[in-house]
Amino acid sequence: MYEPLSEFDAGSPAPSSSPPAGQASGSWLQQTREELALRPRLVVREPVPVTVLAVQRYLGESSGYCYDVTLWDGAEQDTWLLAPELCPLVHGNLLRCGRSVTIRRCSYRYLEKRLAAGLVCVDELEPGQEQGSPVELPLRAPAGPLSGDRKHYLPLWNNEDPYGDIWRRGGPGQEPSVDVTKVCSLLKLEMTGLSKITLPPLLVRVMHKSRLRYFGKAEKKTDYPYQAYFEVADHSGMMSLVLWNSLCPEWYNTLQVGNVVLLQQYAVKKSYVCRTHPTSGNAQVKRLPSLEICLNPRDPPPKIIILSESKVKPEWNLPAVKYQFVTRSEFGDLPHNTICDVIGLVIYVGRCERLRRRDDWEDFWIYRWVQMIDGTSEQPFLLEIFATSQPDIFEHIIPMSYLVCTQMRVIREHPGDISYKAYLTTTNESQVFITGHHKGRPYVTNEKVKSYIKWMKNQNEVEIEKKTSVGGYQPYPPTPSTFAKYCNDRKTEEILNTIGELKTIVQHMHYREHKRVAVQGIIAACAFVRNLSQAKMKPSIHNMDDPGPSGEEHIPSRSLIMAERSVNSSKRGAQEPTPQKEAYDLTKRRKRPASPVGLSFSEMENRPVVHHLYQDVDTGSRETANFKDDHARSFATDSDTLYHTEFWENPLWPEAKLSIKEHLYYSKLFPESFAQKFDYKRKEFLIQPYNLHPATVTNLTQRNSSVAMASRCGHYELTILGINRDIAIDVSLPMFENFSVFGINSLPSQLHCTRAGNNDDLQDHHWFSLKNELVEYARSRDRLHVICILDICHLGESKVEVCLNRVYHPTMHNTD
Repeated sequence: MYEPLSEFDAGSPAPSSSPPAGQASGSWLQQTREELALRPRLVVREPVPVTVLAVQRYLGESSGYCYDVTLWDGAEQDTWLLAPELCPLVHGNLLRCGRSVTIRRCSYRYLEKRLAAGLVCVDELEPGQEQGSPVELPLRAPAGPLSGDRKHYLPLWNNEDPYGDIWRRGGPGQEPSVDVTKVCSLLKLEMTGLSKITLPPLLVRVMHKSRLRYFGKAEKKTDYPYQAYFEVADHSGMMSLVLWNSLCPEWYNTLQVGNVVLLQQYAVKKSYVCRTHPTSGNAQVKRLPSLEICLNPRDPPPKIIILSESKVKPEWNLPAVKYQFVTRSEFGDLPHNTICDVIGLVIYVGRCERLRRRDDWEDFWIYRWVQMIDGTSEQPFLLEIFATSQPDIFEHIIPMSYLVCTQMRVIREHPGDISYKAYLTTTNESQVFITGHHKGRPYVTNEKVKSYIKWMKNQNEVEIEKKTSVGGYQPYPPTPSTFAKYCNDRKTEEILNTIGELKTIVQHMHYREHKRVAVQGIIAACAFVRNLSQAKMKPSIHNMDDPGPSGEEHIPSRSLIMAERSVNSSKRGAQEPTPQKEAYDLTKRRKRPASPVGLSFSEMENRPVVHHLYQDVDTGSRETANFKDDHARSFATDSDTLYHTEFWENPLWPEAKLSIKEHLYYSKLFPESFAQKFDYKRKEFLIQPYNLHPATVTNLTQRNSSVAMASRCGHYELTILGINRDIAIDVSLPMFENFSVFGINSLPSQLHCTRAGNNDDLQDHHWFSLKNELVEYARSRDRLHVICILDICHLGESKVEVCLNRVYHPTMHNTD
């Protein structure tokens, strides 16, 4: 189940390839293209659904990005341009590969800078059902973007990852004999480099490698606007080497840390002082900061030769790559901003999310949260891993694999804050390695790596697998204990939003974009939704008015479950107070939040709303809300499957809710919101829903409609009333171990429920713990207003997750 320990010997994995296949004749796409030659603007009278094989992105001639879509009609495939007005469909992952679309209107556009060239533009379409990947159908996308002068496509969801065949790793070149008498040392180059016209050869070892940097701009015509830098060293010191433009696709994936490289025909210039630098693990290597080596496609065209390690001679005195590995037991003593390397066994992998680089840009960072253990502590490492230009690794981080992360930065911004948990985050120079990528890496000889491997040989993989999980919402990064500290972390950002502004924020969010916002409010109500068995539920439980998007299962909201009766097991019956009747009214309906792109689709189903819920709260008792038996059974498949919720209200809510002008409903949770127990035998299937949707079809493209629902311990749904009592919002709070809504007591992890008897005890303990906090909060009239930290994530289509992360009690100056 683990990756083989032989990975830490020598060698490297080989890439795989798939054979091409032929194509069929006769095509709706071809007929439409021919008809456009007669009528350049065409309204399709009898549209035929076609399958999207690929959605590919590139920088447009004006501001913003363009998208080419490769379509398949069952007989032929063709690539058409997506009109700019339809780009929001891609932003929200409504238009994606593996899905059918119906094209309603299209047009033909001539390319004015090319002779006898043109393209088909899709001007109007309707997304359809999930189709998956056509069997044995090879993708035949164009070599480059259809529109403009761009030469290559960008990755669909970020700009830093290499994408496409141009980035394939090159094989070893011819290795000449090296005349070391003609080689110049880096120290001598620094002293004389700018004064020389012809520079001598360099023989260096690659010590560090950065992620790619894309600097493309609409007004610039550079074919491959990329940059990557490496730190290279010889016996005299270490200097930066910068790879520019088209050399990046040719060499970035080929040059690896530890390679010995012979460089000829290069340039030098003064170093760029604002660039970050890695922290070297080899203290004996002196940094040479004044110059950097530049490798450009021309002026002069460089010669780069990678020598095999067997050809490297000891007398060359090239320094070894050394690391700064720390164990989990040592991690607690490291100060903020320390750089280190870590190795461990992955036990949790979070979903991929995106962070907008600037508010007015469409560019995003991609990241995910990971936990791993190394046997030196009961606490795991918490890792925030941003994409490191290694997509083949980043997308395949799974539990039960050995993970090595280099050049990680310690984040311990509040060392005296016991509620703030330190974690590690990637830097520009971080590299990440997992299953199948360890052979031949310099770190395999490190003593702490060897100690970890020795520990792993004695572990019971079945017991460790029980601790593993994937996906779901997690309240990371940690929040500090006071609002003043929270504000200090966000000096350049707007601190507070109004509840009314959240609608606009949600409408402008893209697929898997994550935002953390702060709003002032009053906690008005809280419901505890117990563990549900989706497999035993009648379809009507989540199809009250409409089947929903693509037949997906979703978690019933509080308003639906409020009509059910609390049914307790016999062992809990003696502990429960006498049930109290609740009034309910299901005669009215409310809409789900609108599509983020303002479109109306059939999947925007209605759902019932419960009005006039009222409970005479006795703040000194352990009350629960119970509902009528006959209505509860209407939602059950048999007498054993009944759903349970407890409900708490702030005494001011019954009156306040009658006068609010607007109520926002974002308490709905989805399968992607919950962590699942990991099964190594189904690893590819289980990790896929938590990766970003691929740009091109694969055998596993059809995924969301068949996501298995994991067992769980329920979740909370809270109502937050605006401080002016004119607007309210419903948000969610998944259940975590040792998690308090008024502060995190320890590293949170989602509870895994496997036995019904234990589930009830866990759920009861968690519910009464939170309810006691809420009761105490409602008693404190001087602290009625709170600051709620909300995590918002756009899960695609119309699915938006809004979770309560933390509640702060403000002072008069909103600083504590």
